[in-house]
Amino acid sequence: MADEYVLLICDDVPNAVVLTEPGPHAIEVVKVLRRRTGLSLWQSKSLLDRLPATILEDVPQETAEATVRELLRAGAKAEVRR
Repeated sequence: MADEYVLLICDDVPNAVVLTEPGPHAIEVVKVLRRRTGLSLWQSKSLLDRLPATILEDVPQETAEATVRELLRAGAKAEVRR
């Protein structure tokens, strides 16, 4: 029996969302963090003290971009990293 090897090419490379600055509306940013990550209020607030922080890892491009857009609307600075 011959071994077969298959190379899978995936278009959707895992992405990470990195929060770099909380901006002037920290409470709104904490609300977004809680909604997107499922973290508690205390954990979300403590992330703001340790910036830059990776808040999501290994997520699809669409999820990462939507999270960054939501954080930007809340006044924070965030980016998608591959």
